[in-house]
Amino acid sequence: MPAHSFDYAIIRLTPRIERGESINVGVVVFCRTKRFLVAPTHCDQGRLQALDASCDIATIQEHLAVFTAVAQGDPSAGPIAHLPIADRFHWLVAPRSTIIATGPVHCGLCDDPHAVALQLLQKLVK
Repeated sequence: MPAHSFDYAIIRLTPRIERGESINVGVVVFCRTKRFLVAPTHCDQGRLQALDASCDIATIQEHLAVFTAVAQGDPSAGPIAHLPIADRFHWLVAPRSTIIATGPVHCGLCDDPHAVALQLLQKLVK
């Protein structure tokens, strides 16, 4: 039986808020007992341009990189990256009304949160 609980949320990109269309571009995975937090991302540029041909892909990639850097505790991500791991997770999954936001938080059990993160990214994003 898996020994560790984990929480995850999908990172969604809605390039034109007024249309409400979004694509999944990443996941945030947190396992408190393993002190594990990651936010891998993958933006399918073809799908994104199908939703909004005028979107600024470079800027979107920069903003997605912030999710990953905050999760890793990278000091270049600013003061949020210096917070304890649980606080960083809660900041990453907090509701926001921007083009990049997370969906609801879900939970599960696992032996290896890193493997779960890769599986979720593959299944839900790629």
